[in-house]
Amino acid sequence: MASEGTEKNNPAQSAEGSAFEVSNLQDEKSLSKKAAKKEAAKAERLQKRQMAAAAAAAVVEESDPLVGNYGDLPLEAVQSKEISGRKWTGVGSLTHELKDQQVLVRGHAHAARGVSSKMAFLVVREAGYTVQCVLNVSPGVVSKGMVKFVTGLSKESIVDVEGIVIVPNIAITGASQQVEIHVRKVYCVSKSQPTLPINLEDAARSEKEFEKAEQTGEHVVRVGQDTRLNYRVLDLRTPANQGIFRVQSYVSMLFRQVLISEGFVELHTPKLIAGASEGGSSVFKLDYKGQPACLAQSPQLHKQMAICADFGRVFEIGPVFRAEDSFTHRHLCEFTGLDLEMEIKEHYFEVLDVLDNLFVTIFDGLNENCKKELHAINQQYPFEPLKYLRKTLRLTFPEGVQMLKEAGIEVDPFGDFNTETERKLGRLVREKYDTDFYILHRYPLAIRPFYTMPCIDDPRYSNSFDVFVRGEEIISGAQRVHEPEFLTKRAKECGIDVNTISTYIDSFRWGAVPHGGLGVGLERVVMLFCALNNIRKTSLFPRDPQRLAP
Repeated sequence: MASEGTEKNNPAQSAEGSAFEVSNLQDEKSLSKKAAKKEAAKAERLQKRQMAAAAAAAVVEESDPLVGNYGDLPLEAVQSKEISGRKWTGVGSLTHELKDQQVLVRGHAHAARGVSSKMAFLVVREAGYTVQCVLNVSPGVVSKGMVKFVTGLSKESIVDVEGIVIVPNIAITGASQQVEIHVRKVYCVSKSQPTLPINLEDAARSEKEFEKAEQTGEHVVRVGQDTRLNYRVLDLRTPANQGIFRVQSYVSMLFRQVLISEGFVELHTPKLIAGASEGGSSVFKLDYKGQPACLAQSPQLHKQMAICADFGRVFEIGPVFRAEDSFTHRHLCEFTGLDLEMEIKEHYFEVLDVLDNLFVTIFDGLNENCKKELHAINQQYPFEPLKYLRKTLRLTFPEGVQMLKEAGIEVDPFGDFNTETERKLGRLVREKYDTDFYILHRYPLAIRPFYTMPCIDDPRYSNSFDVFVRGEEIISGAQRVHEPEFLTKRAKECGIDVNTISTYIDSFRWGAVPHGGLGVGLERVVMLFCALNNIRKTSLFPRDPQRLAP
């Protein structure tokens, strides 16, 4: 404020500032004129090139009898005009079994290279798979005009290619599929801009390539994380990203399949609620038609209410919102939650038994059925396969504290572990038990949510657990408090306005079975299974404290 006042009371500074502003405006006008002239000249050159290309195309059309076998498809050709009955083949399905057969594929023009006026190569990519397409000028089959058309395609344009599958005698190094398509017809369905904001070859470059370039002194482009996320649609086209999100899809599918086979019912709970579901300050508040409301931090309250409604076992896959201020490698403001809740007959270990079988099945399923995807991820982001036991290791929180103490690491026996402590404990567990996946249970009550059930033998501890992968927490769970008066007391102690969760508490007044459950972030599971260094790599369009687009 002092500097602001000084400026107001100093005419010399004011005049100097005005002169500076005028100078800046003049510079901006001068730059604007130069920029306008530059753009005009650029547009004129582009127009001349387009006119020349159109003239050349007209000549080709007059002299090329195969002109109907290539070119830009008009919009009406893909406006759902008709169903032709043509059979399409996925690029990933192009194998030796299709030798000498005619196929029709659609994909991105990944690369186009002219060898001469009579020969060209086109690499077509679809869903992370690539195939090499060959054009050789041959009377009545391929013309010079077709070769010229293909070499002029801009990268990432969508093309339809029809041709014969050939199995070459030598291995193909420039494509994933070990067959070629000898082209008969090729059409551009959608043109890409000639200049892309990021180059896919750069975005797909592996860590090994960067290491090699550093050793040899070669300059290679590293696409930064923010740049990737700004142009996420392009970034997602890399083989590694295609693998990541196919693995993620498989995780949620297995989560659903296993739980349904165990008698769980899938539900969908509201994301607009009256009060914080987890307590604390990390809640997005909003106005709901004149009433205070917030975005659900978890489906916790409603999945418990579903248990009270006699569903027995429930699960949900849905969005979770946390008003995180932490800009870390593992925190997001919105993520996909995998949640389950179930009746407990005698002991919260019943929940751990379900969890154990669930995640061992998921890990087995990924290793067995996602080999290509995991290989694609490993090519760009090398990682060691996850180590896990057939029967998941269970340690108590005090046992974890003791392991740390024996390693010379002092921690508060009734406080939560920070990220570095979790990693250290993970390394100790790996050394002693040869596993990256383990359960830590019987946490101190003071660091758990208000609805957590205390231990019967020591109320300082709780019937709760966290699960760790590679030294980082991915799952939290517990037996819940189902006694309404005690639940009310716990909520008040945790600073929650009980009036905002009165319907939740009331649901336990009409008979409630003992129950427990857990929640896990889908993105974090994939990140840690594949040992990726940032959760933004496993979030399709991440939402963190600084990002709300794209």
